[in-house]
Amino acid sequence: MTLRVNTRGGLAAAVTGALIVALMAGCAATKPKPEPLAPLTPKIAGRVAWNQRIEGVQFPLAVTVVKGQFVVAGNDGTVLALDAESGREVWRGTAAAKLSAGVGSDGRFAAVVTRDGELVVLEQGVVKWRKAMGTRVSTAPLVAGERVFVLGVDRSVQAFDAIDGRKLWVLARQGDPLTLAQSGVLSAFKDTLIVGLGPRIAGVDPLRGQVRWEVVIGSPRGANEIERLADLVGPSVRVGDVICARSFQAAVGCADAQKGTAVWSKNVGGTDAIAADAEYVFGGDASDRITAWKSNGDVAWTSDKLLYRGLSAPLSAGKTVVFGDGDGTVHFLARETGEPLLRLSTDGSAIVAQPVVSGTTMLVVTRNGGLYALRP
Repeated sequence: MTLRVNTRGGLAAAVTGALIVALMAGCAATKPKPEPLAPLTPKIAGRVAWNQRIEGVQFPLAVTVVKGQFVVAGNDGTVLALDAESGREVWRGTAAAKLSAGVGSDGRFAAVVTRDGELVVLEQGVVKWRKAMGTRVSTAPLVAGERVFVLGVDRSVQAFDAIDGRKLWVLARQGDPLTLAQSGVLSAFKDTLIVGLGPRIAGVDPLRGQVRWEVVIGSPRGANEIERLADLVGPSVRVGDVICARSFQAAVGCADAQKGTAVWSKNVGGTDAIAADAEYVFGGDASDRITAWKSNGDVAWTSDKLLYRGLSAPLSAGKTVVFGDGDGTVHFLARETGEPLLRLSTDGSAIVAQPVVSGTTMLVVTRNGGLYALRP
């Protein structure tokens, strides 16, 4: 994971930017190398069912699963929908510009954001409209209820009519001098829009843009602005009425989205999204130490077997929890114990998006643009 931040404000921003570069260089120089993987006799079956390719992924990609299709996007602005079962291309379009975030889709409309801060909405691969955001965007838009919702790096939320691009409302708060340029929390829960506003998870009225409730997941702490960054990292994960998410380098926690109340929160480092099912919440920390928490927040197990391997955000699937790593290997672990069960290889470049699943097909995406459909 690469630390990306957004700075605003004259000389202070320039000084902070220099500090960030120095910190990142130091981290890169001192990070330990991973140990070679121990030999593994597969305990479950699995194979690559099909693979496709896009131009590459150098931005925070979220893959949308909708109506038996995977909707993905590449660096060059290509957006395409693939049949999850066969890998057949259903439609293809382009934003005609490099992307900073994408892609969100409801099956009819798909939305991405370009590096120039332009929201582009396509319908079955054909560009329907474009709209300037006025802010940098690193989170895939959410398309729901014939509306497109966009979360800016400055923590603003904008809503647009999916049909004609008309702006419906804006939710904005006073910004901090330093914000996290990483995929944030933006999802739907019944008739409520779920948004990460700094370290808080908020329930927002999608019709008016008014905050209904807020729950603190992580408490910023540290000696400087970088250490105090605690924005929620997306995507969040929903299990019934409970929404769980990671607060960047601060905590992992869950909220009851129906009641608008906290369920639990644990102080723990880490920079990537988490996974969850009815019994466990899974996540890796900054050293790639994996932890499984029970539904009450107690630790169920931890594993050091994949330390420093550059793990992706995980996926809980059946009896397994799945992580991709920086070498393009996909690791299947037993969800109840963390025991390694299976490894599958891709193209040797890092897994860059959280694995997603449609039916019996799991999709992982690599930095070099490899789209690999796995069937364990």
